[in-house]
Amino acid sequence: TDKPGDDRLFFKEREPNSLPKLYLLYTLTGAPVNGLGLFEYLEAFFENKIEYKTFAISESATIKTNSGITITLDETINNLKGNEAAYDALVFACGDAIISLAENIDKAFWQDAFAVINTFNEQGKLLIGHCAGGLIFDKTGVTKGKKVAGHPYAQTAIANGTPVDSEFVIDSNLYTAQTENTLHLLIPEVVKALK
Repeated sequence: TDKPGDDRLFFKEREPNSLPKLYLLYTLTGAPVNGLGLFEYLEAFFENKIEYKTFAISESATIKTNSGITITLDETINNLKGNEAAYDALVFACGDAIISLAENIDKAFWQDAFAVINTFNEQGKLLIGHCAGGLIFDKTGVTKGKKVAGHPYAQTAIANGTPVDSEFVIDSNLYTAQTENTLHLLIPEVVKALK
């Protein structure tokens, strides 16, 4: 719920018939997050009173945007494992995720991220992402038999799902947008699905 005079939503246990809550995953470890996508999600969720908690796919909860702004998220990904059942959806807010993944794929935080994504998918919960988000979802195998919108440079690397050259696509529980420039087209569909 909102605290008077505060501009962010606070985490609390879900009450019956309450609004949906999401986990937002951001990536760092030397790779800055794209501020446009990040803040577009945050603003949409704030305006629609959708509670969220943010997690860094990193050893630290402190990240930077590609414009150099330092942000401290709520927690790191290792604190998310085992708590997936309390939430309705997962958002992978892209940054330079592919760089981070390539440099750190063997590290526990990426393995934890893959496990969490798989758990959300197994529970039939929404998986939402843009840019490299579709490729990250594909790497976990959750896109099998589903259409995926992804960054034009990442489409050829999508192996499990079916890459589509669309601004955004919704297929079952998978919501993907091509880039941060098309994310604004997907967000209203996400909000509608969560309300």
